[in-house]
Amino acid sequence: MAKTRQEKDSLGVKNIPADALYGVQVARAVENFPISGIPIYPELVLGYAQLKKACCQANTDLGLLPKKMSSFILKAADEVIAGKHMDHFVVDIYQAGAGTSTNMNLNEVIANRALELMKKPKGSYDIISPNDHVNMAQSTNDTYPTSMRIAIAMHYKELDDKLKHLEKAFGSKAKAFKSVIKSARTHLQDAVPITLGQEFNAYALTMAGVRKRLNEAYKQILILGIGGTAAGTGLNTHPQYRTKVVAHLKKNTGLPFKNAPDMVESMQSQRQILEFAQAMKEIATEISRIASDLRFLSSGPNTGLAEITLPTVQPGSSIMPGKINPSILECVNMVCYRVIGMEQAIAYCVHGGQVDLNVNMPLMSVETLHSMKILGNMAVMMADKCVSGITVNKKVCEKYAFESASLATALNPIIGYAKVAEIVKEFVKTGKPVPDIVVDMGILTKAEVNKILDPSKLTKPGIAKK
Repeated sequence: MAKTRQEKDSLGVKNIPADALYGVQVARAVENFPISGIPIYPELVLGYAQLKKACCQANTDLGLLPKKMSSFILKAADEVIAGKHMDHFVVDIYQAGAGTSTNMNLNEVIANRALELMKKPKGSYDIISPNDHVNMAQSTNDTYPTSMRIAIAMHYKELDDKLKHLEKAFGSKAKAFKSVIKSARTHLQDAVPITLGQEFNAYALTMAGVRKRLNEAYKQILILGIGGTAAGTGLNTHPQYRTKVVAHLKKNTGLPFKNAPDMVESMQSQRQILEFAQAMKEIATEISRIASDLRFLSSGPNTGLAEITLPTVQPGSSIMPGKINPSILECVNMVCYRVIGMEQAIAYCVHGGQVDLNVNMPLMSVETLHSMKILGNMAVMMADKCVSGITVNKKVCEKYAFESASLATALNPIIGYAKVAEIVKEFVKTGKPVPDIVVDMGILTKAEVNKILDPSKLTKPGIAKK
């Protein structure tokens, strides 16, 4: 059997591996862009295949594609949606602007697989053409942004579920630690009493808040500009085509996609992708902040705070035996930094759009889909391998709470700020516990001090009285 077959495009004839489902345009792209060695993300391939299927269904409904032909195109698209033929999507993630090579990779693979199903030779484009049939009423300019949104939407719930899992882990610890009194820290200095449960509850609420923000951005991702073709004008499409495509997408995926109110605007601006990226950046920023808090609170164990103990997951040093590091949280920080950087890349991509098209969409899709994957996986890792296994060193927490000079803050309503400042100065000078200083100065009796400066009462709203 021949090892190659010949295909022809407007630039001439080219040899293609005989068993390849891709064709001449993809072969040229593979030669032109040997950049990362990373092929198109499978998530984008699946999103694109869903769109190709819906477009074929719409064109068949409108009588523009013969049912006999479209049945084979649909079978081929379904195979791709099922995860088959992934080794034939070979274009590098860094490629020509707008993603034309990605679009043609889908067109050629689906066309050649459809030909195989018809028992016809691959490359018989007079029978089923990648451009005329699989790509009917389409342009890269409207299919790439649409497929990018489909891919994001198809994986949004998975990401949200993983973030919710981390939120629940924080909530569970908030309940477990609700009675653990400790010293709050502001400016990294001793502050008024707080419970460890209150701090973890705040972490849970933060996760709920950023998830809500991501959901709002996700709703905008569902708005699709398919049908705009080259410039958003809808050239070469049936007037009912765009609504039929979205209707089929909704039915096929179960996701609530909508037609864009203006196709020109939807092709000029990719702001919805930036909004989604910004929401992920916000999530990463908050999770990284929390991870740093947990590293700080667990520092030690003998020369740091040691208020909490993190689960041991691996040895921490190649030279110091027995040393244990906050390895999971260190990984969390690095993942978060990567996601934060992603948003900056997408901001530049969106800014780089010109007139009626943004050609930077391949990088947008790579950054967004990669960040969704690592952010979700990181959230599960953090929840299962760190947060869920955190234990509290209650005695240490209570020691800090009772030894904090900020206990005296509760006396402000009774003796005033200036007098309390004198008590704190005496504390700093002598190291005597605040309650003892108050009694020695004759400000309150021991019974009154014990009542007013009870740290457990100071973690709730209230005004101290004698």
